[in-house]
Amino acid sequence: MPNIKSQKDRVAQAAKENLRNRMVKSNLKTVVKKADAAIAANADDKDAAVLAAVSAIDKAKSKGVLHKNTAARKISRLAKRANKAEA
Repeated sequence: MPNIKSQKDRVAQAAKENLRNRMVKSNLKTVVKKADAAIAANADDKDAAVLAAVSAIDKAKSKGVLHKNTAARKISRLAKRANKAEA
């Protein structure tokens, strides 16, 4: 346990950031799974689901939860799956 006030503040701040990051990542996984399910089922709203997933990935990237290359890779792979389903 930290003794110094600034260390105590950093522990609290890290816990808060960790909670926010977990929430964003959890939501991201949910949205990507919905998009994958829509692609697999060839649903009518699959374009909207893919767009929502790309938006969620971009938001996670802008908040610093995902690295920019990780976000780009996830978007690319999702788009590839969507385009493959179209053909």
